[in-house]
Amino acid sequence: QVQLVESGGGLVQTGGSLRLSCTVSGRIFNDYVMAWFRQPPGKEREFVAAISWLAGTTDYADSVKGRFTISRDNAKNTVYLQMPNLKPEDTAVYYCALDVGGRIVRTLGRYDVWGQGTQVIVSS
Repeated sequence: QVQLVESGGGLVQTGGSLRLSCTVSGRIFNDYVMAWFRQPPGKEREFVAAISWLAGTTDYADSVKGRFTISRDNAKNTVYLQMPNLKPEDTAVYYCALDVGGRIVRTLGRYDVWGQGTQVIVSS
């Protein structure tokens, strides 16, 4: 059974940085996609970024493009989300997700496995 475990959230001031990590446990035989979603307080969960595991192809939401960076370490089965220059509107619970299909999609319902979420709070 595949499981995802996130870490790295916390409380930072505006302009601060955080790096989220998500480690995949269990065996996956196909190429797959890892993504980060976030759910701001009182809002729906939204796509943030994704990366294909083998090719390393990436995709970003417009709200974070050029600011956040998604990366992976194949040897550690871990995907990262580097978040510099954080803003109060980045405050959310951040979720790691896995799609066993090999093509990056932004659709929440396409993702098969989810982590428990990690809270990010950016104070103004």
